[in-house]
Amino acid sequence: MRKLVAGFVVGLLLFPALAFLYLHYGHPPVATAEPPMLFERYIARSALHARIDREMPTSVPIAADEANMAAGARIYAEHCAFCHGLPDQPANAAAKGMFPKPPQLFVHTVTDDPPGETYWKVANGIRLSGMPGYGAALSKEQMWQVSLLLANADKLPAATRAALKK
Repeated sequence: MRKLVAGFVVGLLLFPALAFLYLHYGHPPVATAEPPMLFERYIARSALHARIDREMPTSVPIAADEANMAAGARIYAEHCAFCHGLPDQPANAAAKGMFPKPPQLFVHTVTDDPPGETYWKVANGIRLSGMPGYGAALSKEQMWQVSLLLANADKLPAATRAALKK
């Protein structure tokens, strides 16, 4: 019985020590060109989606009208397009070099996502992804305008779509 307990204690001490050495000597992939670690995507996505599901707003306080779409397009062009792209344009070199790669939001739309989910991401950002939180930089109305723009990216008014292409 003593050997079992001793083996258990050694195992408990050995695992953190090996993990420390693995990290300390720079073995984990840290360059953007390297593949993700085992379970990295699963852990990051699980935690993110659980948090968003718990905290995202469930109602939209502004109308999805043409004025809000146009305002959302201006905000998107200024703050988001550099990483997330514009309609009918390829990703730029900076976006191609990021890890994880930012979704090109007019290619892989988020129209299936509730606007509250996009709002949460815009307001809070996503840790270790390059996605900043705009909660201190944009007003709530501006963040909702961008969220509504993206929620309706597949059915934007012609004027809004044209403004994004400029």
